[in-house]
Amino acid sequence: MSQKNVVDTGDFEKTSVRVSMVSIIGNTVLSLLKVLAGFIASSDAMISDGIHSASDVFSSLIVIIGVKISAKDSDKDHPYGHERFECVAAVILAMVLVITALFIGHTTFEQISSGQEIAIPGIPALVAAVVSIVSKEIMYRYTRVYAERFDSAALMADAWHHRSDSLSSIGALVGILGARLGFPVLDKAASILICAFILKAAFDIFRDAAGKMVDSSCSEEKENKLMQCALAQEGVEGVDLIRTRVFGNKIYVDIEICADGKISLFEAHGIAERVHDAIESGFPEVKHVMVHVNPK
Repeated sequence: MSQKNVVDTGDFEKTSVRVSMVSIIGNTVLSLLKVLAGFIASSDAMISDGIHSASDVFSSLIVIIGVKISAKDSDKDHPYGHERFECVAAVILAMVLVITALFIGHTTFEQISSGQEIAIPGIPALVAAVVSIVSKEIMYRYTRVYAERFDSAALMADAWHHRSDSLSSIGALVGILGARLGFPVLDKAASILICAFILKAAFDIFRDAAGKMVDSSCSEEKENKLMQCALAQEGVEGVDLIRTRVFGNKIYVDIEICADGKISLFEAHGIAERVHDAIESGFPEVKHVMVHVNPK
């Protein structure tokens, strides 16, 4: 038997859009602040960091689009729903991060190889770096809370984008301080370090999203919990087989249980219903359950 799990996707969609809008507003302000401070204080590291924040604005827009599409109900062309579109959004975010990192790295290497005199960064760059570190860490924690609550690949990608920006701001701060202490090349080195942070974040985001797009199974711990839930239902004498697959931020479950072979079809159907309803109510992330009853 099978039945579609009823999930309040509206709450997920509204929350995701709200979180993304907070990110867009915060990153727009931070981007303008850091780029302006970078130009005023002659800090390439801070300008690069500002460009990184600007890419966050674009990534949050992608998250909103991806979440809205993934929240759509199943239709004739997509009978299993649209959840994987959220993973597509996460993959696009990873690509945006890679392009951002390559742009910053190329620009910095050109400036270093040109042999031009390196300016000493001013105080405004230091202030902007500190503000960025604190702000981005807060945004990271705020976004991650909701990413974990809904097991959202796109929101988690956006959260790690915030964390990579926070780490890059730390690198910028160290480079600016080093430049002001008499080592101007450290400002350029910090800009290169920022590229490494961004590329690492892009790799992690892509790996997570790709894993959710290739029908990978749940963790062994999750499957054991699903099995124990089924075994706890009246009439279930064992579990012969359980298969799971991750579909976006949802889970599909196929489970074969065994019951007394002498009971009626009506009673066997009732046992299967109990197993289905127990898994559906106990695991909100499960979208679809197929229960097969074997005689024992």
